Amino acid sequence: MAFTLPELPYAYDALGPYMSKETLEFHHDKHHNTYVEMGNKLAAEAGLGDASVEEVVKQSFGKNQPLFNNAAQHYNHIHFWKWMKPNGGGKSLPGKLAAAFESDLGGYDKFRNDFIEAGKGQFGSGWAWVSVKDGKLEISKTPNGENPLVHGAAPILGVDVWEHSYYIDYRNLRPKYLEAFVDNLINWDYVLERFEAAGK
Repeated sequence: MAFTLPELPYAYDALGPYMSKETLEFHHDKHHNTYVEMGNKLAAEAGLGDASVEEVVKQSFGKNQPLFNNAAQHYNHIHFWKWMKPNGGGKSLPGKLAAAFESDLGGYDKFRNDFIEAGKGQFGSGWAWVSVKDGKLEISKTPNGENPLVHGAAPILGVDVWEHSYYIDYRNLRPKYLEAFVDNLINWDYVLERFEAAGK
């Protein structure tokens, strides 16, 4: 199926002051849209124009780097917009999720520290993740558009650490952006939705 650019699930100015209208306009309307357009072109050329984004990501990994780059970034961003909401973040996790964070990640405070460190520690462009793998939650980081799907895991939360995600608002202060994301933007209801979809 052809890739399409999703609408943002909130107004462009709804995530301020933690993510500005200008950032969302550039990030969603320009960067994400480019992944969609290039992904459609390259998927059609590869005979995968009717495949789901997940299938295109998995089938192109390690075989067709240009297609993988665009398809993976499209997949990542479809969820990234939903992983944020106004007045999000903080410690108020749904009970089922809180229990899993406690048992698998050492509790909220350890998750917060480890997730932020993963984002800080990703050299150059990439993502930090919480995923379900082999029935347990794990925190990881990946370069560029790579994601846990290609490593046998189901991502339930991800944060974009490409510079276009934060440079307008935070300049070179990636740690401040990551702290703001965790403390003020995460949509825990959508994290729970992905957690349950992963069979937890």
